[in-house]
Amino acid sequence: MRQTISRVPQWCYHPPPRTHFLFARHEVWMKRILTAGLLLLVAPALRSDEDFAVRPASVSTFSIVAIDPANGDLGVAVASRYFSVGSVVPWVLAGVGAIATQADVNVGYGPRGIDLLRQGLSAPEVLKKLLDEDTFPGKDGRQVAIVDAHGNIATFTGPKAPKWAGDRQGKTWSAQGNILVGPQVPEAMGYAFEATQGELAEKLFAALKAGDDAGGDSRGHQSASMLVVRKQGGRNTNNDRYIYINVDDNAQPIAELRRLLNLNLYYLYQDTADRLLTAGKNQEALAAGRRAAQYGPERSGSHMLLGFLQYINGDKDAALKEFLQAKSMDQDFKKHFDSDLEWTPALRSLLKDKDFLAKLFPEK
Repeated sequence: MRQTISRVPQWCYHPPPRTHFLFARHEVWMKRILTAGLLLLVAPALRSDEDFAVRPASVSTFSIVAIDPANGDLGVAVASRYFSVGSVVPWVLAGVGAIATQADVNVGYGPRGIDLLRQGLSAPEVLKKLLDEDTFPGKDGRQVAIVDAHGNIATFTGPKAPKWAGDRQGKTWSAQGNILVGPQVPEAMGYAFEATQGELAEKLFAALKAGDDAGGDSRGHQSASMLVVRKQGGRNTNNDRYIYINVDDNAQPIAELRRLLNLNLYYLYQDTADRLLTAGKNQEALAAGRRAAQYGPERSGSHMLLGFLQYINGDKDAALKEFLQAKSMDQDFKKHFDSDLEWTPALRSLLKDKDFLAKLFPEK
């Protein structure tokens, strides 16, 4: 990815004509004075490349594309010293494939590559076709990684991609980057991905954080993004975007991405628990509710939901503990408690339990 370069003004000193010795000495002293003055002017700017007039010509990026062969999840996670990297690099379609396009980026690789994967071409075939079709300037500086729904992986790091640039692959993933501190970045990403247990989103985040901890982007931080797709796995109806979070401009984008990932998973597991409860799958609903509470322990709603689910599954002591925790966190607890009972018929049996309600809402 390229940025416009701002140029430092060319300061020039035009000496007077050299007419005699005294004037020559005057010229020398004038040069010294001007040089000292200019050094004083530019010294503060030299302290930080944020304030220096010349900006980096290229913007470094590191990413990982991967598939979970157990459930078919596909995803991309990426971080960069680039504003809103999530609007450029990740392209993913459920049941089709995932693509990361970066470095001297041709954004068209994303939608075109997904379309070719949907037509049935494998990841290596798609990569070859993308490169063959690319007539735009900067082709030798491209970097792209593709994983298809069958687990095939293809990558390309052009010979003119800004150094250090390169990639590493495993059976289900590819990690790549440019303008990095070195090969230890994608290597650390791959190790973390394989060492992390759990769902794809967690493995992708672990890889991204490991790459950052290994030095990551040699020019700093700005943005990060994660996109994970799952058939009908997103929130609400007819939505395959299981995880879609973006940090567009932040001094600590990896930490902020973690916060958003926790929030996203919290709501997803809450929704899952609600659906399972409505379907009468109470034990499965309780398991989902516990996962929601793990991702949102600071949210009163997670304890409220867990209280209902513990009660439905027969553990009144645990239910009361969760309800009291939620009550201590929410000044409108009674209103929210009554609302949940009204909207969820499966919970209304609790209204008949006068002893339990008396413990939860003791008379003053």
